[in-house]
Amino acid sequence: MRSEAPALLPIFRSQAQGEILALLLLHPDQEFSLTDLSRRVNAPLTSIHREVERLAEATLVAERQVGRNRMVRANPAHPAREPLTRLLELSFGPQHVVAEEFADIHGATQVVIFGSWAARHAGQAGAVPHDVDVLVVGKGVARADVYEAADRAQGRLGLPVNPTIRTPAQWTDPDDPLSAQIRSSPRLTVLGEEDVDGTLAAR
Repeated sequence: MRSEAPALLPIFRSQAQGEILALLLLHPDQEFSLTDLSRRVNAPLTSIHREVERLAEATLVAERQVGRNRMVRANPAHPAREPLTRLLELSFGPQHVVAEEFADIHGATQVVIFGSWAARHAGQAGAVPHDVDVLVVGKGVARADVYEAADRAQGRLGLPVNPTIRTPAQWTDPDDPLSAQIRSSPRLTVLGEEDVDGTLAAR
């Protein structure tokens, strides 16, 4: 059965294709095995193999064999690399950029993208997101550090990045209106781990 085009940017044939291209083109100096891609993109290895075959045929990716591993990276010489990278930054890029810019915030145990971008990423149809909503969960998190990270992410994405801070107790409190709203809507955890019920898991 044919995969549906991703709601974030339906010019791609599937969500997996967009995720793979974003991972490779937004990290041009890194090389990934197909197993790495499967884990990072959260897609079956068979789907990863099929999508990589198509991308390799289009010369968008370069590959080499290392032992039994097939290693893949972005092809820096492809003429469409720069405009395609920009498209991916605007669509699939927020999860990578937010993860990188919020990674070193002291006291943060979890970083979650929610709102319209998360809804499109989850496949919900709707308007193109014009901003990115980010939740930072942790104790003793400095507001200045969070806003500096948001400014850096915003500068890279060209989209407003709106951060919100919650303590672990607030995040798991069913009577906290914002936390309850976020937990009941599509969201994507980009740093830290999350249990099915929304409670913090051990890192």
